[in-house]
Amino acid sequence: MPGQEPIAPPSLLRRLAALLYDTLLVIPLIGVTVAVASAVEMWVLGIEEGVDYYQMNPHIVQLLSVCCVAVFFTLFWRKGGQTLGMQAWRIKLVDEQGQTPGTGRCLLRCAATLVSLLPAGLGYWWCLFDKQGRYWHDYLSGTRLQLLPKAKK
Repeated sequence: MPGQEPIAPPSLLRRLAALLYDTLLVIPLIGVTVAVASAVEMWVLGIEEGVDYYQMNPHIVQLLSVCCVAVFFTLFWRKGGQTLGMQAWRIKLVDEQGQTPGTGRCLLRCAATLVSLLPAGLGYWWCLFDKQGRYWHDYLSGTRLQLLPKAKK
């Protein structure tokens, strides 16, 4: 908008700190989800508790893990544009109009992160060279990260 100062993107270090924070939250969530799914699968298959060894299909574990991550981020982004890590580091996800993104846009961003990861993470490193500080998945999903101002005391 004319006369309005552009909102600065967060630094890569700030983004990585928020990601580390969120990773520490989502890993136990994945563990609980896989444990519950494994217990349900054992119950459905009639496998008794005393079995010394049981392994869930690794492809199902991977799918559950991806779904957990997508649900985690989508729920937080839909609620207010921030995960807990993003709140701690004053980062907010917004759409092109500066609003909280919708569910479809959040899910698209989750899926598009795979595109950013594939070529050795080039889509993530892109923010260092991009004038707007955006990742490839920001462009693909029509979102951007913005650095929020410090809270006034």
